[in-house]
Amino acid sequence: MSSTIGLGVPVPKMLPVTGTWTLPFTAYLLLLSNRVVYQRIKNKQWIGSQLNADKNNSGNHENPDPLFLESRCHMNFLENVPYAFVLTAIAELNGGNRTFLNYAMGILLAIRIGHVELGMRSKDTLGPGRPLGQFGTQALLAGLAAYGSYLIKGYWGY
Repeated sequence: MSSTIGLGVPVPKMLPVTGTWTLPFTAYLLLLSNRVVYQRIKNKQWIGSQLNADKNNSGNHENPDPLFLESRCHMNFLENVPYAFVLTAIAELNGGNRTFLNYAMGILLAIRIGHVELGMRSKDTLGPGRPLGQFGTQALLAGLAAYGSYLIKGYWGY
């Protein structure tokens, strides 16, 4: 698996795992983005993250502001997923096990979807997907960081 650049110099595909997961993560990101856009169009709220900023009901989990809720779902995804991609790419470039990294990214996608669909968008925004998504993402990021550090331990003389 290689491609050529310039004068025909073969270059191997160096990030196939990271590249594999760009499509499913991007598809879900587009869904989250379109939900925010839908709320903006539906409510004619072109700027800001709340429909009723004067009522300040963004923290009301029983009746959340729909624009604020969809914006937070979108932002939560963007706060965590890019860092996971960076950690995965670092591990992959340093010889990480591709099967392990594929499982890690698959699990991340599942828990991020669960965080939104079974957590934030569930009744009262307090579904079981919310803590699973939060703590699962933290554990996965810590695991990827530790794995990436383990892969380069020889560099530090260990």
